[in-house]
Amino acid sequence: MKVKRAEFEISAVRPDQWPGGGLPEFAFVGRSNVGKSSLLNALLQRKSLARVSATPGKTQQINFYRINDAFRFVDLPGYGYAAVSKSTRNQFIRFIERYLTADRPLLRVMHLIDIRHEPTEQDVQMHQWLIDLELPVCVVATKRDKISRGAIQRHTARIRTALRTSWPLIAVSSVQREGTDDVWTLLEDDLARWREGPPTEHPDGEVGPPGPKDPPGAG
Repeated sequence: MKVKRAEFEISAVRPDQWPGGGLPEFAFVGRSNVGKSSLLNALLQRKSLARVSATPGKTQQINFYRINDAFRFVDLPGYGYAAVSKSTRNQFIRFIERYLTADRPLLRVMHLIDIRHEPTEQDVQMHQWLIDLELPVCVVATKRDKISRGAIQRHTARIRTALRTSWPLIAVSSVQREGTDDVWTLLEDDLARWREGPPTEHPDGEVGPPGPKDPPGAG
């Protein structure tokens, strides 16, 4: 993908602030400090387009980026930040839920997991929730440059087992920009299918509308 134009649109705190226009969207979600902003900047070949919160885990907003005037990247709030209360974490999850269950052309959710560590309970709950919502997913194992090349396969297998997922899993390094071409190949395929008709795919190839599910950590 040649990124000719990438611009920050808005940091939205309410649904009525979300940009319209019907452009297809890719959402990025993960724990605080998993490297979402770094990945976005690496994919877009920009140094600092994606904004990094000065106080991780305390910014309840959704950042929208318009790419080539053809689609959007949507940066969802980080979850699981230990320095905030349980009630605040639940508010963050509800905020994410409002976007994921909205009537928008969401083509895929990129679920980011730190490749160095086994997925946390919250990671597992988030991934299962995405599956329950019947959303297309890709697991992105970030920070692959932090482990040896020989350990990548072992760590990605551990992630896949913990998440119990059949969705694509791509290991990336935002620093070295390794794996980003694989991410773009997947996104370009999604865009091509969307032009033929919005997909609601599943790992087993079945299709169907999403049903209402409770978000992880709610209640």
